[in-house]
Amino acid sequence: MERSTATLVSVNPVLESPLEAPKPRGIKALSEAADFTSIPPEYTYSTDPNELAVSEPEDPIPTIDFSLLTSGNPDQRSRVIQELGKACEEWGFFVLVNHGVEESLMNAVMDACEEFFNLSEEEKHEFEGKHVMDPIQCGTGRSILTKEERVFFWRDFLKVIVHPHFHFPNKPIGFSELAREYCEHAQKVARELLKGISESLGLEDCYIEKAMNLDSGYQSFVANLYPLCPQPELAIGLPSHSDHGLINFLIQKIGGLQLQHNEKWVNVNAHPNSFLVNIADHLEILSNGRYKSVVHRAVVNKDAMRISVVIVNGPSLDTIVSPAPELLGSEGHPPAYISMKYKDYVELQQSIKLGKSSLDQLRL
Repeated sequence: MERSTATLVSVNPVLESPLEAPKPRGIKALSEAADFTSIPPEYTYSTDPNELAVSEPEDPIPTIDFSLLTSGNPDQRSRVIQELGKACEEWGFFVLVNHGVEESLMNAVMDACEEFFNLSEEEKHEFEGKHVMDPIQCGTGRSILTKEERVFFWRDFLKVIVHPHFHFPNKPIGFSELAREYCEHAQKVARELLKGISESLGLEDCYIEKAMNLDSGYQSFVANLYPLCPQPELAIGLPSHSDHGLINFLIQKIGGLQLQHNEKWVNVNAHPNSFLVNIADHLEILSNGRYKSVVHRAVVNKDAMRISVVIVNGPSLDTIVSPAPELLGSEGHPPAYISMKYKDYVELQQSIKLGKSSLDQLRL
């Protein structure tokens, strides 16, 4: 059963594509102004009072040891697959350690992102992009249209499509080469993880790889800069949302990521030499809701600039994603989501408000 994208896009179009709205200058430039002591009114974000409370998780965030998944020991692999399934089902999020990507490479990528954001506004403007599917986009966040006004987010960003075809800015020198190496390593880790996740769902290890056409899978590199904010209680880096894709990796040196767990917001601290992995919308769809894409947000602070790097690992853009028939047949459950081409979903997500609104429109 399918429903046209046109029908879906017409519902609740309150969030603009990040590159369609008139843009103020970059947040970094704004925050570095000599007389900067308070944020402009267009950056004041009204948070639901119920969303303000943040706590440390009562149970520790799950940690998955990637080396046990690839050790060749059947007992270790079976045990970690069970842990992986539990983390996907109960949290939609986990910390991945011993993944094999050199810490020096991860640090070099973070440093290169900072160098990119230190380029002049004119140089960064070369990579602005005009559409959500442009291979390279650089900008100053998104805006959300409330009942009264438009509110901008406290974020500068670089977003690049790196697979199936690699694109990247040619500045600063060496950034592209570092990013290519990092993305290739991340993709290998993602594909191995998805084999384990397939098995945790009771499917063949290569099921997701084949069904989602991962040889031509979508992968993007997203660098987020959250500059110092003199009034962090009034601003937001990114409001609560879930991601498109299957599993997405985040690295950060300074905390600022928060996720929703058991209807509470919890802090996710920086974990050296690890990937913070979140389940994304299309794994929720494929698993027919058994694994939930996690709702998360980015907050800002007045003490330190924060950079995060996200790798989005998704199906091929032409793949029509729907619940796995094998799960429906074996468990006797009707499909909980309609089918939609991945590319159409990515474009849909840019047209409506954040949260899980895109995914909610696909629920049956």
